[in-house]
Amino acid sequence: MQIIDILQNQTSEMTAGLIASLPSVAIGLVVIVLTWIVSKGAGRIAGALVGKAELRPSLRSLIDRLVRLGVWLGGLLTAAIVMIPDLSPASLVAGLGVGSVAIGFAFKDIFENFLAGVLIMLRKKMRVGDTIECEGVLGTVEHIALRETYIRHFSGELTIMPNSMLFMNPVEIWTDQDVRRYDVMVGVAYDTDLDAADAAIRKAIEGVDNVVDDKPIQILAHEFNSSSVDFHVRWWAPSTGAATIENRDQVIRAIKRELDAAGIEIPFPYITHTFKEQVPLGSEPGKAA
Repeated sequence: MQIIDILQNQTSEMTAGLIASLPSVAIGLVVIVLTWIVSKGAGRIAGALVGKAELRPSLRSLIDRLVRLGVWLGGLLTAAIVMIPDLSPASLVAGLGVGSVAIGFAFKDIFENFLAGVLIMLRKKMRVGDTIECEGVLGTVEHIALRETYIRHFSGELTIMPNSMLFMNPVEIWTDQDVRRYDVMVGVAYDTDLDAADAAIRKAIEGVDNVVDDKPIQILAHEFNSSSVDFHVRWWAPSTGAATIENRDQVIRAIKRELDAAGIEIPFPYITHTFKEQVPLGSEPGKAA
């Protein structure tokens, strides 16, 4: 009987406590509903304000999510304090602090890429459609997400690169300007008139359609190589995507055609053998070969 009395007393106390906490629970539920309404309104207001600024779509979406998340965090903390009277704001914040440190260590790489993604989105440079090169990856930026960037190679493959790599390593943006300079080395034989070779190379480049006319074409005698005098040839052309490869192909083909037409040799390496003593080229008379 004593055990039954104890159970009855505990049940009565729990029932009384539950009934006493019903107002707090009801208020907490009201706070959660209000939080849901306020978060939607805050998201719309943030979207309207951000819509007037020239920001990337991904960054606008991030701001909307952060505003909604901030409202929800505040609402849930308030509801928890109302529904659990013994829970003080100080103890709740302290618990969240310890939890955030543990979560931070566990998800360090994720948070690092997330922060790098936010900082990349805040940059004015490197946008969707740019051709970039980073850590040996060359291609066109298709999408910039919060944690990774999608880069499409000219050959069709897709590389998903963590944003921390793009933030911490040098990134070469080929399409930062509408045009860029191209370089190629051209060698001619030592007996070639260099002025004639210069004129032939210049004529070839000027005949290529997409070479920019208002930028200088530079044909600089660069060095005496083992079998040739080398010219460092520079010209300007559009920097968009695969046009970079196509333009170089067109210019090299045009230079080869023009040098052939002018009778100018593009030499291959020559090797000359010298001997200290005379070496017979054939068999001596009376001796077997």
